[in-house]
Parts: sequence; C-alpha cells; structure tokens
Amino acid sequence: MRSLRLALACGAFTTSCLMAALAPSISHAANPQLPAFTDQEVSDAYIYLLGRLLVQRQQQLDFQQGMRWNQLVHRKPGAVDWPNPNLDVAYSEAWVAVDEGSCTLVSVPKISDRYYTVQFLNGWGETLANINERTFAQQPSGDFAVCLKGASVTLPTGVQRVDLPVRTARVLSRVELGADPQQAERLQQQFSMRPTGSPQLPEVPQALLFGLQQLPGVEAFDAAEVALKEPDLNPGMEALQANVHALAALASDPARRAHLDEVIRKQAFAALVKAAPTLGPGTVRNGWVRPAVSGTYGSDYLTRTLVNLGGIWANTQAEVNYFRGTVDDHGEVLDGSRSYSLTFPRDQLPSGFARYFWSITATDARTFKVLPNAQGRFLLNNQSALRYKPDGSLTLYFGPQPPAGVAEANWLPTVEGQNFRLVFRYYGAKGAVAGGDYFPPVLVRL
Repeated sequence: MRSLRLALACGAFTTSCLMAALAPSISHAANPQLPAFTDQEVSDAYIYLLGRLLVQRQQQLDFQQGMRWNQLVHRKPGAVDWPNPNLDVAYSEAWVAVDEGSCTLVSVPKISDRYYTVQFLNGWGETLANINERTFAQQPSGDFAVCLKGASVTLPTGVQRVDLPVRTARVLSRVELGADPQQAERLQQQFSMRPTGSPQLPEVPQALLFGLQQLPGVEAFDAAEVALKEPDLNPGMEALQANVHALAALASDPARRAHLDEVIRKQAFAALVKAAPTLGPGTVRNGWVRPAVSGTYGSDYLTRTLVNLGGIWANTQAEVNYFRGTVDDHGEVLDGSRSYSLTFPRDQLPSGFARYFWSITATDARTFKVLPNAQGRFLLNNQSALRYKPDGSLTLYFGPQPPAGVAEANWLPTVEGQNFRLVFRYYGAKGAVAGGDYFPPVLVRL
C-alpha cells in the first residue's frame, strides 16, 4: 500500500497503470522489413520522445496565446500557466530565433542585491546559457548578442556575445520579487529584446496537444518525425532516436498500431509512475526527493521527461536546488485535510543555505498548480514575517487551518480532501545544499 500511495502522490497517471500486466513483445514475422522491438524498447523510446513533445506542446500553446519570435513578454507575478512555477520571481518570456546573419540583442538592466537571470533552453528543455552576474561577472548588465554558433555578424561595440548551438531557444528572465515587488516589476520592464537584422523566422511546428493528465498513446509516434527535427545535443541518443523513427513507421501499420498503443499505456505509463516518486534516479531522504540532475540532463532522459511533465523550464543546480516533498513521517502521502509541521534547528535554518532566497510552495499533487485559498498565500519564503522560537529554531505548518497557538505567518494553507506536495527551492545554494548532502527535515503529521 505504501508504494501505491507514493505513486499516487505523483498524480499524473491512473492507479491502473501500476497494476497493468506487461504486454507481449511486438513481432513482425508477417513483415520482415520491420525491425522487432521488445516492450522495454518501446517504453524507453516513448519516454524519450515524450520529453520533447512536452516542450513542443508548450511552444505551440505559447504562440497560440500571442507570443512572437524575438519579442520579450513581461508577465505579472504569478501570471504564468505552466506546471509548478516559481512565485518568488517576476517572469518574462520569449522564443528566440537566430541564423547565420542575425543575432538577438538582449538588454539587461543593472541589478544589485537581488537575484536575476536570463535563461535560454533548447527544444528538449535543456539549459543552454544563463545571463547574470555569476556567469558574466566582468559585465553583468548591458547588451548581450545571442547568436547562432559560428554566425558571422558585426555587433555594436561593447556588446557581449552569447553563442547558442541551436537556431531557436526558449527564454525566461527571472527577477526576484524580494521585499519590494514593485521595484522588481520596474526592473523587469527594463529587460528588452530585438533582432540585429532580419532573421529568417521559422514556422512554429504543429505540436501534438494533450492534457498533462491525459498523456498520448501511440499517437505520440505520429508526431515523432516533426519532433525529432529539433536536435538533441546530448551524446549517445542516436540509438533511441533510431528506435523512435522506426516505431513511427510501425505506428502507421494498422495491424500493429493497437498493440503498440497497448504497450505504451501499460508498460511506458507504469514505468513513469514507478519513476515519478523518486524523479528517476533521484535521492530520497526524510521524505524529500532531490533530483539527480536538473536543467541539463546528459544521458538521463528519464529525469528530463519527468521534469518537463511536472515542472517545465527547470534551471541548473548552479542556479537553484530543488527538493520535492510528498510524504510525511509515517510514509503517507500529504493530505490537505491533515496538518503537518516542518522544524529547522537553529543551525539548519533555510537562510543559511541560500545566497539569494529560499521558498516552499504547495501544489496540487495531480495538476501541479498552486493550491487556491482564501488568504491568497501560496508560499512561505525568506520574505515572510516568520516567527522563530526562543531557541532560534523555525517551525512551518501546512494544513487546512493554522494549528492553535501558531503564528499565522508560519502557516501555508492546504485544501481539504486534496493530496498535495511541497516544492522547496534554494536559489544560489551554498553549504551542504550545494554539496548535495543536505535534505530538509521530515514532515511531521500533527
């Protein structure tokens, strides 16, 4: 039962996926021209492809909602619509297109004593670059030219060049709201973007649109040829890509399509459910999961797909460290009808592990969206008016009502009858968090 509850905590799949028997292997004796695939190979190819389809889906939705190439869109704080956003920052978004004759100029204002970054990601959700005072310490503000690697382009004096290995990229700028959100928004508005010339703007590929709680089956392979036009920059993916191409051809065979769909819905979905509680090869301690990688994934396409599904646009661990909490000290999933406490000893306070800021957000375990509440309170962070105990320790509370005698500022509301999960972020991690040895304390059921 405990493993079943853990699987339910990941939320995006049905319990039947866990209980499904493995489908038999797909054979092709009737057509020797088609290769034979084991169920495991089908599952692996599907999970690999799904990571790309999730980004392509978001791109399609972005352009449907009015985004245009090389135009930065400033969002109001909290006004982004993707899974598990960071509510500590003001986001601005764009899709950049560059070619051999044109770069995109990105202007960054001077920002002091406040976290910010401009992140560039490729079509698989891999971080390509960050612009901030850590990566460009000599000149962290001003104009940056984002160019296709190898492009011969004359740039204005004083412009710093940032080469990308791809022609299109997703951009997210983040400015910490901090103690003065209005000032953060004023800074946000000073970020700008424009092309240096007249780039050949690509067509937005038609994506397979699906709900995050209703993942595609065999139809994923119908979209494979378009999806794989986006290069995967990680080495060693050639065999997986070859299998995806071959399965895309196989999916067009009516005699085998239904069986291929069955294998996906049983084995691939079950594999995702099994991997979700630990984010693939992530580490679990005290009921918290720390992903093995984020932002850049190398050969770990399983983690990449799970992150793209449950919290797209993750940045690298050099920028932020993530922990996800889904169970309490009894090993039970977090239930919005119950109350929990999280206590940090004086020498283990969250502020001691973050150069910039830390925060905890509660999200729906099924949709990954923040929990609605009458207080309009969706996170606790270093800007909250937290009350510390006489011994210097800090206790935070999560539940439908604040426990008696508890400072309301230390309480994050949950929704009765609704499972939830917590996401802990450390921006500019330091000490044991940066070293990978730290995990938040266990969540105690009250």
